[in-house]
Amino acid sequence: MEYVFTEHVNYRIGKRNLMTFEVIDVIKNSDVTLKYKRKFHARKFIGRGTVEVVYTIEEKYINIITVYWL
Repeated sequence: MEYVFTEHVNYRIGKRNLMTFEVIDVIKNSDVTLKYKRKFHARKFIGRGTVEVVYTIEEKYINIITVYWL
């Protein structure tokens, strides 16, 4: 499945010193994934801390909304 990064999430990735492959890894291999309405919140400890990625699953792609450190 394809991953779509919004302009907002691209800004947040740079601001928070993350790499796109780390964001995808959080989604694929999360420690915990919670669902609120249509949005998924995936959390994973990646060595420097715990990251949460918020995304939705559409028909043909995963739409990544934002990312932040917990």
